Amino acid sequence: MSDTNVQVQNLLVINQYFTSLAQGDMGAFASLFSESVVWHQPGGNKFSGSKNGFAAVGEMVGGMMADSQGSLVVKPDGAPMANDDLVSAPILFSATKNFDGTEKKVEMTGSDLFKIKNGKIVEVWLFSSDQDAEDAFWGL
Repeated sequence: MSDTNVQVQNLLVINQYFTSLAQGDMGAFASLFSESVVWHQPGGNKFSGSKNGFAAVGEMVGGMMADSQGSLVVKPDGAPMANDDLVSAPILFSATKNFDGTEKKVEMTGSDLFKIKNGKIVEVWLFSSDQDAEDAFWGL
């Protein structure tokens, strides 16, 4: 497959990633990842750190959904861009939760970088525009 075809296929994978998140289709979401995926979650909060394997990624995403009472939304904030086996996607994410009777909200932009091999996401790096605010929202 030519480099152009690989890049087109990789962009399709990332478009499916965002579609599955928007639809809450966790089966489709899971099918996009290598079982040995490595996910790098930035910051100093309870979800930070590298997650090795899809089981750990699924546990983290499930924890974020539970912690935000199902309000976590991650969506594209521009067109994803492909370069070889890497795809960079500008994103907007938001979530709301009640903490000790007080509503907390987070909404910010960021950039997600995906490495894709053979049609599967094998590594993910996330970058938030305000890591301190994200850390404060998720807590320890």
